[in-house]
Amino acid sequence: MSLADCRTIELPVVAEPRGNLTFVESERHIPFPLRRVYYLYDVPSGAERGGHAHKQLHQLLIAISGAFDVHVDDGRERRSHHLNRPHKGLYIPPMVWREIDNFSGGSVCLALVSDFYEEDDYFRDYAEFKTSVDG
Repeated sequence: MSLADCRTIELPVVAEPRGNLTFVESERHIPFPLRRVYYLYDVPSGAERGGHAHKQLHQLLIAISGAFDVHVDDGRERRSHHLNRPHKGLYIPPMVWREIDNFSGGSVCLALVSDFYEEDDYFRDYAEFKTSVDG
């Protein structure tokens, strides 16, 4: 995988005077089967999250509330994405390192992922990740 595979996915919005509604359907709006959902919240000012890559896991990150930056790195190139809309998510395929920072007050990061938690799927050391990418 490469950074070319990372992309913003626009989710459906049902807009009406009483408020907006966005929904996500597995394998229809996201390019993987949905197996797990988690969210980050109450992240202290200046804190960073992420700092890892997955060997097999696909992920979509959405700023449900507030804003934050996601930095993605495929071992050759690095890009940053600012997420601040609850109907737009960042798709991150396997073998892409991610770091999340610059959380605004009250922000909530929703993660939709393709599989259950499995520690063996993680690269938590960037040098090990880079060695794996370089072959």
